[in-house]
This record gives sequence, structure tokens and C-alpha cells, in this order.
Amino acid sequence: MTDASLPPTTEPRARWTRFASPVRFEALASRLAPWCWAVAVLAGLAGLYVGFIVAPTDATQGEAYRILFIHVPAAWLSMICYLAIAFWAVIGWVLKARMASRLARALAPSGALYTAMALWTGALWGQPTWGTWWVWDARLTSELILLLLYLGYIALVESIDDDRRAAQAGALLALVGALNVPIIYFSVRWWNTLHQGASISMTAAPTMAKTMLLALGLMTVAFWAHAIAATLTRARALSYEQEWKE
Repeated sequence: MTDASLPPTTEPRARWTRFASPVRFEALASRLAPWCWAVAVLAGLAGLYVGFIVAPTDATQGEAYRILFIHVPAAWLSMICYLAIAFWAVIGWVLKARMASRLARALAPSGALYTAMALWTGALWGQPTWGTWWVWDARLTSELILLLLYLGYIALVESIDDDRRAAQAGALLALVGALNVPIIYFSVRWWNTLHQGASISMTAAPTMAKTMLLALGLMTVAFWAHAIAATLTRARALSYEQEWKE
């Protein structure tokens, strides 16, 4: 069935679910992905320039603080991607929506990458700041658990040949693992940890200089754009793979 032969989406529910069709999703992804890749590259280059060249040296942490321009967006995306995986995986499981399950699978490698990057850059920042590469801090330990959950999810869905069974098993693991995300986020409030609190708050003015805030904003946009572009590209590849099997 081609996209032209699909019935018109006049009902409200049909409008919300029209991209559940692999054909329509393919058309959307093919248009969005190149733009997202371009935004990721341009915003990333601009963010690195502002953060590592234009932004002033921090009075307390010196030059070491600049690693946070990569660490913070990576840490944010590591949590957001896992919640998105849980959301799409459950939607795919409950509504039998294949594209939703594929989106969950497509998100997992990027989420694992951001989590590993957050841990690695955190170690690079922690060594000159704390005097050690690693401590079994509540924030660090729960972030490490998140990486293991990502790897476990990827291994689980890839080890099951039947896509429907893989989607169900992955959704269950993602849903249970999502409980770890609020632990990561609130760990600095719930326990006495070495990890510093948030520099940006929804209820208070930022404590960073404007150029630092600009660099962090640009890098966050770059990470978001990369996450969307990579997910759309992988989801298209998964659709092609499934169609080839069928």
C-alpha cells in the first residue's frame, strides 16, 4: 500500500497516529533528518567555539570547568532518552504500534552513547576538581546503572528474533528501568554527595556568565538535534530491515 492509497486523516485520532504508518514516517524522517544533522553540526561547532575560546576562565574551577559544556548536555540527554525509550516502548507494546517500538530501539544507542559520554567527561572533570577519577557517589553510581540498563535493553531486544516479543520484553525492562531516572536527578538533593547541584534552575536565575550560558545552550541544541537525527536515521534503517524480512 502506497502513501497515496492510504485513507485521509480527517479524524482527530487519525491525525495523531498518521505517522504510525511506516510509509508516512519514512517521508517525515527523510525530510527532517538532514536538517537535524545540519543543526547538530552548526550548533556544536558554535558551542565549542564559544565554550572553549570565548567564555572566560572560571574563578573557582579554572579551565577544567569547560568540560561541563559537553558533560551537562550529555547527562541531560542520557536521562531524557531513557524516558523517551520507556514511553515509545510502552506505546508500541500497548497499542501494537510497530513504529513506536522501532523508535524506542532507535533511541537506545544514542542514549547509551550520551550516558557513557557523561560518565567519561564527569571523570575528566572530577579528577582536577575532586582529586579522583571516580567515587561511588549517588549521582555517579545511578548514572552507571543507567548505562547498564541501556546496554541491557539493547542486548535484550537484539537477542530476540521475533519483533513483537522483543518489543514486549524491551518495554517491560524500559518501564522498570525508568524508575532509576528520578533517582539520578534528585540524588544530589536526597543524599549528601560530592556532585554539585544544578547550575540552571527553573525557579532561580542562572549562576553562570552569559557567554557560558550561551555555550551550554548551543551544545544542548546540538545534542538534541543529534539525538533526533540519529534516531530518525536508525528508525528508517529498522523499517527497511523489517520490510526486507517480510
